[in-house]
Amino acid sequence: MTPLSRLAPTRRAFLGSLASAGVLATVPFARQAFAQGAEKPLLVNSIRSLSNPYHAAWNAGGEAYAKSVGLDYVTLVTEGDSEKGVADIRGILARTGGNAVVNVDPNDAADARPIVEACVDAGAHVFTQWNKPADLHPWDVGPNYVAHMSFNGEQYGRVTAEKVIEAMGGKGGLLALGGILSNTVAIQRRAGLEEAVKAAPDVELLDYQVGDWQASKAYDIVNTWLTRFPSQFQGIWCANDDMAIGALEALRMNAMSGQVAISGIDGIETAVQAVVDGELVTTVSWDPFWQGSYGLALPLMARLGKVDVETLGKDKREFYAEGVVVDDGNAAEFFEANFVAEPELDVDDLWSRYAGPIEQS
Repeated sequence: MTPLSRLAPTRRAFLGSLASAGVLATVPFARQAFAQGAEKPLLVNSIRSLSNPYHAAWNAGGEAYAKSVGLDYVTLVTEGDSEKGVADIRGILARTGGNAVVNVDPNDAADARPIVEACVDAGAHVFTQWNKPADLHPWDVGPNYVAHMSFNGEQYGRVTAEKVIEAMGGKGGLLALGGILSNTVAIQRRAGLEEAVKAAPDVELLDYQVGDWQASKAYDIVNTWLTRFPSQFQGIWCANDDMAIGALEALRMNAMSGQVAISGIDGIETAVQAVVDGELVTTVSWDPFWQGSYGLALPLMARLGKVDVETLGKDKREFYAEGVVVDDGNAAEFFEANFVAEPELDVDDLWSRYAGPIEQS
């Protein structure tokens, strides 16, 4: 069974327009290259934590891709510590002499610059996702900084907020749990939330608290809200699924499951199951299994000379990928396709999930 995320209308629409870019059979090409004696780089994924289901799926995608091309693979985890994240990557670069391909989700936007500089100085190829400073651009750095990919945080922050507001009947009190304050994606998703609230005059945003992406912090915050705002809120918007699950658990412990509309973002298994069960209104899937594999495939193809980075154009070096909104209309089918069926690598066409360039401010 093919996952819904691989059948999105946007993918089919973009295939025609991107035909000129070509479909790269990345796995067979890489195997052939290394069989012919090309020097084998180390594949590296740098993520936040393996205890987070989203990044655990990201790691699984990286492992699967590395196995498919016959390369060694290492996972680095920051555990929310920016200094550790940068230091670990520098350590890998020193160990490999720069013979590495690095796919990184920086803990904070500011972390991207020293990571990219270290990779480029060492001769490695690097691909960033989600977080980077607004003034750091791959085309200003050089071909070894292959590209930056994200998802439109403002768009999906707004969409999930709109679905919560709809479930609230378009009126009442709304509470919100945000990500790390300095995190690019957290900032974008909050902007989307605020757009949705502004467009709903009968909805009041009672409070916005930073939950740092963590279920445990969300659980504590929601328990405080239950005392602070008794019977005053009908919805909780969450900037990621981990916090949504923490919020849901707090409601469950207070016998309020299903009484408050909750949204999440990330499309992790427990969140999608909660949508199926009617405990969450919506989530958005980025397909972290794909992120963990694709973020290695594109820079590896660049390193092998299959992708000419300097001819890609700015629109393909800072770009959005397409997410899938999951709600009660597709949650059961999505769960079956993405969590019951075995995940499959989907990296042969490098641009199949392309959703357009990131607009430059």
